[in-house]
Amino acid sequence: MRPAAVDAITAEVISRRLLSIAEEMSVALIRSAFSANIKERADCSTAIFDANGRVVAQAQRVPIHLGSMIGAVDAIRERFGDTFAPGDMFAVNDPYNGGGSHLPDINVVAPAFQDGEIIAFVANIAHHADVGGMMPGSEAAVCRSIFQEGLRLPPVRIMRAGGSVADMMEVICLNSRAPDERLGDLNAQFAANVVGVASVEALFQAYGAAAAPAIEAYLNFTRRRFEVAIGKLRPGSFSASDYLDGDADGERALVTTTLTVKDRRLSFDFAGSAPQLTWARNIPHQALLATIYTVAKSLLDPDAPANAGYFETIDVAAEAGSIVNPTEPAPVGCRSISAGVLGDVIAAALSQTQPEKAIAGSGPHHLAIFHGLDPKTGREFVNYETVAGGMGARPDRDGMDAVRVHASGAANLPIEALEHAYPLRVERYAIRKGSGGEGHRSGGAGVVRDYRALVDGVTLSLSAERQTTPAPGHGGGAPGAPGSFILNPDSPDERRLNAAEADLPLPVGAVLSIRTPGGGGFGLSNGPDEEKENR
Repeated sequence: MRPAAVDAITAEVISRRLLSIAEEMSVALIRSAFSANIKERADCSTAIFDANGRVVAQAQRVPIHLGSMIGAVDAIRERFGDTFAPGDMFAVNDPYNGGGSHLPDINVVAPAFQDGEIIAFVANIAHHADVGGMMPGSEAAVCRSIFQEGLRLPPVRIMRAGGSVADMMEVICLNSRAPDERLGDLNAQFAANVVGVASVEALFQAYGAAAAPAIEAYLNFTRRRFEVAIGKLRPGSFSASDYLDGDADGERALVTTTLTVKDRRLSFDFAGSAPQLTWARNIPHQALLATIYTVAKSLLDPDAPANAGYFETIDVAAEAGSIVNPTEPAPVGCRSISAGVLGDVIAAALSQTQPEKAIAGSGPHHLAIFHGLDPKTGREFVNYETVAGGMGARPDRDGMDAVRVHASGAANLPIEALEHAYPLRVERYAIRKGSGGEGHRSGGAGVVRDYRALVDGVTLSLSAERQTTPAPGHGGGAPGAPGSFILNPDSPDERRLNAAEADLPLPVGAVLSIRTPGGGGFGLSNGPDEEKENR
């Protein structure tokens, strides 16, 4: 017997309502959060999954979080599937034992019920500014093992029957240098899921038996739509490569893929990529998937729904123990910066299948973590900040200036909020002129952001990519300018810092200048007049 036809209007209304619920969860999380990293920078994401753990709606926040939430929901369903109850919530962050992608990102997942049966899961992920480990901020390229990166959480029950599990809350808070922030941000995550569960259960109550078939139809529609987009590409195999910084100064680590377009499917094979690194630049499997899904959608069909339907059209192969599929205990803290370079590799391969939509390489964000004692409160502070780079140019337009690229996505921290919260002062925040690669279309410019320490005892942790290997141009376009960290610029004490630093003192009055990389140019330039006109 054929299943009953799904009314197209009902399916569209339900799918849009699910998306609005995911956005509503994000608003609740951001407005309830305690830390500047979440309430100001919105370094968080929310999503809704069906009863089988497939993504059906994701708020427009940080794309790389998607992979972590998918892995977390799968791990939680596997571990607790027979014991779910109304009012339960579960937490997980571990890349190797819970589907996470790095430890500061804590996933919180809750089941939704109707008549005693699970109908969906709601999930959110928030980047906590510190979850312990050897370095403040719990994310530093210098870490040599995941055990140095912070508290590892396998899937654990963190809320039971609507009340938080005190023991687990104490474990998380005790391992952080900023326990009050952790408590406040976790409560915000709980609040977001309470909103999501109530709204999803109300939707299923309103639409009854039509809800589940409508979701299935929506996923199938998305898959078919993306198959059409793939069908427009040049068939064949296409290779692309780029480099991350290696384990030692001057070394590089190859990231390479071969894309095969055949039978309305995309297959990415990362054979030949470098072995996993001893530094925390590795890209765990869930981050690899999220970056592929994001870049493929943005280049092929940006308006396609962000759900599991189109994931079904993509196959991924990556050797275990490689830089794009590391094994325990490889450190992975800086996977988001590395994923900026990975995104360029994926985009370069896809650009060969549709030259009219090609894109040059981009400049990924740089990371700075400031730690010290705030004299106003007498407590430790951890200021986690990422500073945007420049996007690569395209055939018909210049690259965007000062933007997060590919699967990255959190906002900048407003100067007023930073200076209110921390003993730091921002003395310059500007577009880094001339950092975009030249070409018929110019690459996007990076950013200059200078910080002055206002108290003694501040230390820095710094992490970056594209300080030695710049963002490549495309079709004859020039590469973007590399990034850099400069201590005390334009002074007798000026010093260029490494792309990975830890526990670096920033004395009172000292200045750190972050200069992020620009994007690559596109096509051969017709001369200085064209460059000036483009910029």
